[in-house]
Amino acid sequence: MKRPFKLLLLSALLAAQTAFADINVGVTVSTTGPAASLGIPEKNTVSLMPAVIGGQKVNYIVLDDASDTTAAVTNARKLIAENKVDVILGSTTSPNSLAMIDAVAEAQTPMISIAASARIVEPVDAKKRWVFKTPQNDIMMSLAIISHMADKGIKTVGFIGFADAYGEGWFNEFSKAAGLKGVQIVANERYSRADTSVTGQVLKIVAAKPEAVLIAGSGTPAVLPQKALKERGYSGLIYQTHGVANNDFLRVGGKDVEGTFLPAGPVLVAAQLPANHPLKKSALEYVAKYEAAFGKGSISTFGAHAWDAGLLMSTAATQALKKAKPGTPEFRAAMRDALEGIKELSGAHGVFNMSPTDHLGLDQRARVMVKIEGGAWKYQP
Repeated sequence: MKRPFKLLLLSALLAAQTAFADINVGVTVSTTGPAASLGIPEKNTVSLMPAVIGGQKVNYIVLDDASDTTAAVTNARKLIAENKVDVILGSTTSPNSLAMIDAVAEAQTPMISIAASARIVEPVDAKKRWVFKTPQNDIMMSLAIISHMADKGIKTVGFIGFADAYGEGWFNEFSKAAGLKGVQIVANERYSRADTSVTGQVLKIVAAKPEAVLIAGSGTPAVLPQKALKERGYSGLIYQTHGVANNDFLRVGGKDVEGTFLPAGPVLVAAQLPANHPLKKSALEYVAKYEAAFGKGSISTFGAHAWDAGLLMSTAATQALKKAKPGTPEFRAAMRDALEGIKELSGAHGVFNMSPTDHLGLDQRARVMVKIEGGAWKYQP
């Protein structure tokens, strides 16, 4: 009788050890540098993520990559090698996230990016099978912009974007969308996130006399071309991307960004959405949590991308715990598989339906058009 009892006791102890293994989540975001206005609300949002998942304690190790690609890769390798993380959330910008892919693929550690470029997850290959993301793809938002332009009878447009993966990705996708609607791109310019003047580029755009201009930047650096256009007397319509959807852009842009149109995730105007909008409930849930912690009116779409990454992570971790112990290769592989199998998960920005060939999983429910009026975001039905 004693031996079976000892075996039962040993089994119980082993189960207890498994039950109390912590889940380690690595986070690298840009809380300093040009992308800080994006990264700070992302870091804030991490504090709202669950402290316990499936009975397991969750540890969040949050690092700043200072909007720098080299620092992002260093952070990713540190989180993997030293902190033994089960998953990585980040980084804030497309160049940083793209640079991290090799590191997470080599370590076979799933990564959920909170940056926009489709190249982060497309095509799903041997490396990118470990990578997922939450922000809407550029083509989805490009189609929203070009449809809005076409409805207003616009035939010519000027383009100015970041001289990096974000700007290039946007130009490529916007060019495709423009071709579908017969809109001609008459100027194509670039600038650096850290530039303090774009006078030369703006003069070329103004000389081309486009009926509208699209600025493909993110955060407060996206204000620079718009201010320069206003200074040069440009009177056509100005569009921005969903990369500017935070209050810092409104604060820095002031009167120069009045009348701007942009596509955005529903969370930006959650309270203004119709009652039957499929994202209203889940978007308002995030808004309530964030503003309770950081103040009314503090909401940012970038924090919401991090929130959705946290939802994906916790959903996948819950499933992975049924198959393996945190801290093991088996658990990381189970998390990757679970992420790929997520269906109909409503987040702040959209409804996620992942698959082996789609590591974003969003559809047109994840976008709305917005106009800046009176220094605020106004939903455009």
